[in-house]
Amino acid sequence: MGENPLSAGGGRRPRAGTRRLLVAGALGALGTVTALAASVPAGAAAGTLGAAAAQSGRYYGAAIAAGHMNDSTYVATWDREFNAVTPENEMKWDATEPSRGSFRFTSADQIVSHAQSKGMKIRGHTLVWHNQLPSWVSGLSTTDLRSALVNHINNVMGHYKGKIYAWDVVNEAFADGGAVGTLRSSVWTQKLGNGFIEEAFRAARAADPNAKLCYNDYNIDDANANKTRGVYNMVKDFKARGVPIDCVGLQSHLSQGSVPSNYQQNIAQFAALGVDVQITELDIGGSGSAQADAYRRVTQACTAVPRCTGITVWGITDKYSWRSGDNPLLFDGNYNKKQAYTAVLDALN
Repeated sequence: MGENPLSAGGGRRPRAGTRRLLVAGALGALGTVTALAASVPAGAAAGTLGAAAAQSGRYYGAAIAAGHMNDSTYVATWDREFNAVTPENEMKWDATEPSRGSFRFTSADQIVSHAQSKGMKIRGHTLVWHNQLPSWVSGLSTTDLRSALVNHINNVMGHYKGKIYAWDVVNEAFADGGAVGTLRSSVWTQKLGNGFIEEAFRAARAADPNAKLCYNDYNIDDANANKTRGVYNMVKDFKARGVPIDCVGLQSHLSQGSVPSNYQQNIAQFAALGVDVQITELDIGGSGSAQADAYRRVTQACTAVPRCTGITVWGITDKYSWRSGDNPLLFDGNYNKKQAYTAVLDALN
């Protein structure tokens, strides 16, 4: 991106290991070995979100919009703080296959190539969703729709084969406020029935056997909610029948007062089914210490469950957030770190 992100903050910081050696040498000269043990605990604190998450083998990612990549501070913050990325809209159906059989990947490729150059994990988002569909999809017959579904998965996953860590194969298929297991009405259910989710996952496994395949949804943060139970039962059924599924994505679009008390229990119950859990679209409306505490609780819940493999915040700065009026992210509109940022970093460390 022109500017070297390492120099944006005024030069390259010494690695944690280097700092430990310098401290050890100075303290050793003073003969204060006990002071060393007290001042530099095992696994000295990492200074960025990605580095802190990596200490436990996790990632800390951000949703990125290609349209903001001309903002040098945006890119520098992404490069410095995060070790994973989810393209915000650039891999959705309307962006990648605007007309049938005609694929375009320019904007998504821009994000992917930058992330690859920085060694970041990349989450693909999303292959099958009821929203942001080009109009031609809804006009297809059942036979054509099934063919288009498989063709779309094959082409998009094929284009990025070997580059994507995990795919949100199906997004937001369950209904809000319905009985357990109710799917939302969509072109998919209307023409393919409830089996479309299984069809999509089987097609995805064939298209890229090495990518992790995730089901992703919102309002499945409370372990006992009907929507959560529906997803849980589906995953349990898929695992029992050998339908390929590797992870569940909790979007976790929350407010500072709405983190469920059983959030960690919820992560653990999905993990117990034999899938990874990823917090995929985290943002928490609020401010100050209350917002910070909510972010801390979510982070601690993930790090407490070994199969919670990473967290992605849905954006970098409040000014570009889809819910900017709620100021839900870790950096304010001027890229200043908020109290929530410090809470997350401390929890990861």
